[in-house]
Amino acid sequence: MLLALSGTIFVAGCLMWNKFIENVDHLPGIIWNLSLAGIAVLAGLLIKYLLAFFVRKSVKKSNEFSLIQSILLRLGKAFNYFLPVLLLNMSIPLMRLNEKYSLLLSRIAEIALTIGFAAIVIGVVHVMEDYIYSTYDLKKTNNLKERKIRTQLEFIRKLLIGIILVVTACIILLSFDSMRKLGAGLLTGVGVGGIIIGFAAQKSLGNLLAGFQLAFTQPIRIDDVLVVEGEWGRVEEITLTYVVVSIWDQRRLILPINYFIEKPFQNWTRNSAEILGTAFFYLDYNAPLDPIRAEFERIVEASSLWDKRVRTMVVTNITERTMEVRCLISSVNSGNAFDLRCIIREQLMKFIKDNYPESLPKTRADLNDKEMPRIG
Repeated sequence: MLLALSGTIFVAGCLMWNKFIENVDHLPGIIWNLSLAGIAVLAGLLIKYLLAFFVRKSVKKSNEFSLIQSILLRLGKAFNYFLPVLLLNMSIPLMRLNEKYSLLLSRIAEIALTIGFAAIVIGVVHVMEDYIYSTYDLKKTNNLKERKIRTQLEFIRKLLIGIILVVTACIILLSFDSMRKLGAGLLTGVGVGGIIIGFAAQKSLGNLLAGFQLAFTQPIRIDDVLVVEGEWGRVEEITLTYVVVSIWDQRRLILPINYFIEKPFQNWTRNSAEILGTAFFYLDYNAPLDPIRAEFERIVEASSLWDKRVRTMVVTNITERTMEVRCLISSVNSGNAFDLRCIIREQLMKFIKDNYPESLPKTRADLNDKEMPRIG
């Protein structure tokens, strides 16, 4: 039944088109051409909006990822230009133009179609990226695999888009005869030119190769926690030439990508996000360690930031005035470890001050009862 209905609509459309041609055949050439161009553009936009309307109706609204919604978002604008230009290009043979203007308009339409098609291909790349992002969610607690996939995906996506743009530019330029002749003449100088460009762009090429190495060997990944240049932060973005590190105080540290190939840095989430944290206390020799240790264990057990792996308190050093007490705890990530260390410092120091104030560091002086010798 659907096939019969489609055939009926097609036949009716052909009859209406023939009737339209008969009615407007007497119009002047310029009005005919403008009318035809306007109808083509409007028809393209109408087809796009009808397709989008029916697709939206067939998809239920949800907070979860939807492939259809991603397609509409990423490809909608590209089709806004591509479909009208496609129909306009198809209508050019029907226009009343001399050969010179017809070829010029066809060339412009072909260039616009090439750009529109490139935009659609880039949109498809973004749709694939959205799908993989929805599959590998960074919000998971143990997201090592997700960060690995996303780092590679981000680099590949930027590389693909760069290749698409270069190929599109080449296709447009090669569509002109003058450019083809120029290209043939330049081929003779490619060897020397390649050497010159290689020396001139040595650093840029080095960064690009470092980007390849970084994407697949992965000393860093998206959302990794790093200590670099004396700053603590997370990897926010990896481009083809540089890396953006989001520092804890909302500053951004921008580093060339080959920095992470050539220089040492700390990666706190290379294999997992789990980490150990310390809190140091400096107490007097008479501090009672057992009740302080019991209070430390109570504070840690009461906190949801502790992952129940490591919890110890030991004396790690003794000086001429104090003893150094180290509290060691474990957490699922560095952020939780930092917060838990702060809690331990605050609450344990309050406990010592309230219950054992004599355990705080003090300076002693031994005064001898013997009378000091008189001078003179």
